[in-house]
Amino acid sequence: MTGPRSTPPDSAYPVPFAVERDSGPRRYVITNRGQERLEGITMHLLGAGVMPASVPAALEPGEGLEVFISARDLARSTVLVVRWFRPNGDEYLWRMSF
Repeated sequence: MTGPRSTPPDSAYPVPFAVERDSGPRRYVITNRGQERLEGITMHLLGAGVMPASVPAALEPGEGLEVFISARDLARSTVLVVRWFRPNGDEYLWRMSF
């Protein structure tokens, strides 16, 4: 058991991304719909899918990243994990299914 917290926990933090899927089965655009700059954004695939490697990115509010993912039966075989940092340095992970 851990000791008492010195500060109260933050309120809920909604995932700041929207995903455009209507561009086709292989192309996705992940847009920062939040109100703050996000840094160190990386994407990792779990499963049978493949995508081009990319360097960590930063997104201002309203900006988007394009990602191309290929897989046989993508919805059943692959999960995308998006990792990012908020301006205060907190790290977040978001698991996205297709």
